[in-house]
Amino acid sequence: MQAITTALTATMGGLLLALAIILPVAGVLLSFVLGGRAAERIALYLMPAGLGVAAMIALGVWRSGAPLVYLLGGWPPPLGIALRADGFSAVMLLTTALVILCAGLFARANFPTPAGVNEARAPFAFWILLQGLWAALNMVFLGGDLFNLYVALELLTFAAVPLVCLDGRAETLLAALRYLVFALFGSVLYLLGAALLYGAYGTLDIGLLSSRISASPAVWAAAALMTTGLLAKTALFPLHLWLPPAHANAPAAASAILSALVVKASFFITVRLWFDVLPSLPVETPAAILATLGSLAILFGSVLALRQERLKLLIAYSTVAQIGYLFLMFPLAAGLHPWTADAWSGGVLQTLSHAFAKAAMFLAAGLVAETLGHDRISGLRGLGKVMPMSVFVLGLGGLSLMGLPPSGGFTAKWLLLMASVRSGQWPWAIVMLAGGLLAGGYVYRVLAPAFASADLSLKAPAPRNRERIALALALCAILLGFAPSGFFAFLQIGRPALTAIP
Repeated sequence: MQAITTALTATMGGLLLALAIILPVAGVLLSFVLGGRAAERIALYLMPAGLGVAAMIALGVWRSGAPLVYLLGGWPPPLGIALRADGFSAVMLLTTALVILCAGLFARANFPTPAGVNEARAPFAFWILLQGLWAALNMVFLGGDLFNLYVALELLTFAAVPLVCLDGRAETLLAALRYLVFALFGSVLYLLGAALLYGAYGTLDIGLLSSRISASPAVWAAAALMTTGLLAKTALFPLHLWLPPAHANAPAAASAILSALVVKASFFITVRLWFDVLPSLPVETPAAILATLGSLAILFGSVLALRQERLKLLIAYSTVAQIGYLFLMFPLAAGLHPWTADAWSGGVLQTLSHAFAKAAMFLAAGLVAETLGHDRISGLRGLGKVMPMSVFVLGLGGLSLMGLPPSGGFTAKWLLLMASVRSGQWPWAIVMLAGGLLAGGYVYRVLAPAFASADLSLKAPAPRNRERIALALALCAILLGFAPSGFFAFLQIGRPALTAIP
């Protein structure tokens, strides 16, 4: 009886994996069929359902203590396609569903269909693209095949790029074009690398490749091509040039999703590539290179954030810096050592806490720009008096970015810092401490004038209901700092190990 129950639970969990992708895809199709105002209603009805599906997947992974796997059509790889959810996938699905739900609720005021009009271009496009982006993200987090991950990345790109330039302004079109060029450059490199692996091994299934791959010139070339392509999409320094203008000029809801989720998709695939596909390669040098680029991103991104005059640009350059922390997990979480589990948990927690903090900060910055008519930092004097909740959101998000307790950012950076110290890899610890100080500097640049005494002229009243949405996301970033030990055990479910590092 217990075996039957276990099998039934696994089957139901597997079907949920397919449903996580089907729901937003069905929303896109229905929106095209029904058109007009239906697109907004369909998206807002499906988002809570998608959050419920993500929660059930996480519950299934937790109960089983092992990854959930679903074979589409019942065909095993390499003939079929496998969907897979482990601890990392499950928390990313939950984060994605929650951030997109909050962004959708926030965007209702910016993208409504005008009264007396059956269909308007910008609102219809926004709700279609939002659902398409959601579907692509879920495909990335559940994909078990390198080619299907490529398809998901392309869908993600062609949903994300138009979100940048929905208003049609010249600067947003230029930012979107630059984003597209970098994204396509990354796609070409990734696809070339995948083609090399397929030519060498006859499959792109992650599980099959993991057991077959050995160090060879073709494999090293594929790894280099795919990694470079993914870094371009992740905007890791020095391939970050597209990110600040794209994130700073997009609508607030789009900026929140781009920073919180879209750049994390290519990072997620980078983790899958090196930890799942290439565990047999001697990866000490590649891991050190990735961590070095991450360290440069932390330092240069933070310094550039300090020099910005606009609030959204400051937050965008902060994203460049915070992405750098993610790549410190490659040398720290590699191998089978006492500190690798903590480093893995720290990297995943940094991914989550940054997602919530940055989504909250971009939403708050968008409200500031709408209320004041600008987002110039020099013009924020007295903001705390007229928009205290938005300033509080910026402060909570900044707390997590600096890595101060009791935020999720603190716990993430503490775990990475301790792994660095225990492993004797001191340079990464020094960079993390310096990055925290620099983050404190650019957060202070925003909060200091906001709490100054001055009178502000408002272009529009402060929207309290939308401020509460941003506050909810910021509180999520803080609450992650109180995560129990069971949460970190959950993150270890399905965790691979780069065993080649001695």
